[in-house]
Amino acid sequence: MAPSGSLPPLNWLRAFEAAARLMSFTQAGRELGVTQSAISQNVRLLEAQLGQRLFHRLPHRLELTESGKAYLPAVQDGFERIGAGTREVFGPRPDQQVTVRTTPAFASLWLAPRLPELLAAEQDLRLRVISTVWDLEFESGGADLEIRYGDGQWPGVECERLTEDRIFPVAGPATATRLAADPAALAGERLLHTVGFRVTWPEWLHEAGLADRVDGGAGDHFDGLLLPLQLAERDCGVALARTSMAADRLADGRLAAPLAPALETEEAFFAVWPANATLSDDAARVLAWLRRWAAYACG
Repeated sequence: MAPSGSLPPLNWLRAFEAAARLMSFTQAGRELGVTQSAISQNVRLLEAQLGQRLFHRLPHRLELTESGKAYLPAVQDGFERIGAGTREVFGPRPDQQVTVRTTPAFASLWLAPRLPELLAAEQDLRLRVISTVWDLEFESGGADLEIRYGDGQWPGVECERLTEDRIFPVAGPATATRLAADPAALAGERLLHTVGFRVTWPEWLHEAGLADRVDGGAGDHFDGLLLPLQLAERDCGVALARTSMAADRLADGRLAAPLAPALETEEAFFAVWPANATLSDDAARVLAWLRRWAAYACG
């Protein structure tokens, strides 16, 4: 047998697997798109490396040797594992999937609760969701659609607004109870900041009339909204939430909104795709689904 750690070339293994499965060098060649002699040569090279014959070459037919019978399941299992690993890590072929790029917060807080509806209705749809904090160019990431937060003013893209957001403080039940009783107690709470948004704690505190009692720069800063909301619901601080991101947690009681006001903002989540691009049929189905949710949320 081959020395430990010596892996035969993949084309030799493919030739052996096809010939053993079809019991024909000729049919194996047709399947792999090579000649019968190429299959025969690759099998002989494999046998030479292994030091064992894999086939009995009988008149008009092939027959596996005992070594060939023992080796075939291992080779087939290896190919299956490679295929499964490739599908798991990289997903289906690019032409069989829709790639959607968005922020971790939107993926977790907005997409995840709603995706079961889409996948149940469109069972042949194959999605690949990429989470990233910062906007990237379509050319660098290969996304069919992006979901971005901002004012919708991005060059080189088409976009449609998905959410209508207002901004307000949220906290876990215990913290919310304290703040509802005494808004000034916010001065003693940990403020959880999300960088990159226009409306931040200083703006909200000014509108609430608390800027002279609460330090709007104090607290912890995060580059996304997901972690601040998770900390807030565990009574580890107070976060500024967007309507679309906090709605489900407010509805089920994990978060509460103890303080007014809720500030209007022109920023929102938008579906974005390259300008002048023709979306694939599957990408268009995903966009139509996003539009239906947008009409529900914004209507």
